[in-house]
Amino acid sequence: MTGEAGVGGRIVAVTGAGRGIGREHALAFAAEGARVVVNDVESADGVVREIRAAGGEAIAHDRSIATWEGARSLVDTAVGVWGRLDVLVNNAGILRDRMVVSMTEEEWDAVVQVHLKGHFATLRHAAAHWRERRKAGEAVEASVINTTSGAGLLGSVGQGNYAAAKAAITALTQVAAVELARYGVTVNAIAPAARTRMTEQAMPELVARPAAGFDVYHPGNVSPLVVWLASPDAREVTGRVFEVEGGAVSVADGWRHGPRADAGRRWRPAELGPVVHKLLAEAPAPEPVYGAG
Repeated sequence: MTGEAGVGGRIVAVTGAGRGIGREHALAFAAEGARVVVNDVESADGVVREIRAAGGEAIAHDRSIATWEGARSLVDTAVGVWGRLDVLVNNAGILRDRMVVSMTEEEWDAVVQVHLKGHFATLRHAAAHWRERRKAGEAVEASVINTTSGAGLLGSVGQGNYAAAKAAITALTQVAAVELARYGVTVNAIAPAARTRMTEQAMPELVARPAAGFDVYHPGNVSPLVVWLASPDAREVTGRVFEVEGGAVSVADGWRHGPRADAGRRWRPAELGPVVHKLLAEAPAPEPVYGAG
């Protein structure tokens, strides 16, 4: 347990941490001396055993964070065992891929509930915990790291539910960063590209393990940035979205006000054609949707 990143002693909750990227996050925090609540509805215990075997501290939480009470119990578990929560890493997610014309209500609801509600519910209960501590006069230095996706930033064919939920998570991140700053909380998001159960299902050839050399899509490549975002060095970084792929880290820049035309009165529909075409010609071309061909 090195503690080099400055997160030693921090109390960290990681959702969906039983395997894949979440597991790597939990192991990385523990390796830096943080105490970790490992959330997963299926396989939290195994990761806890790994952390403890390496000399770290961890406890398991196996309730679904896509429910209000399950999310509340995640925060309550950290507080009940270690007295507080310092870092929330929202990582849990599922896929129900389908073209919009074929998607069922259940497929839409399931993905939105786990991704978007799961992010909001844990964030809401953690925020209440930090507000109470701040009101009690405590100096709070807390961090939230949410998980969006390239699909949420640019869209992805066949993933309307997933892309919509992930796009909403970026907006939630930006709003929460402003609202929670008064309590000493930073809120950022990452858009990782890594080998997970979801990407192996959606793009198996792209994320396949290489025979030799740097494993670009190893899920552990994502975790160093997540650990850093929870460190004292990142206290001034909030409301931002970072893309992470292999050894590359970049800042994703979202919607901005573009070219504008103002008639000073109500437009007539017939006159808007040339106006809109001129605005589009002046604006940067949009990034293509993944899978659009």
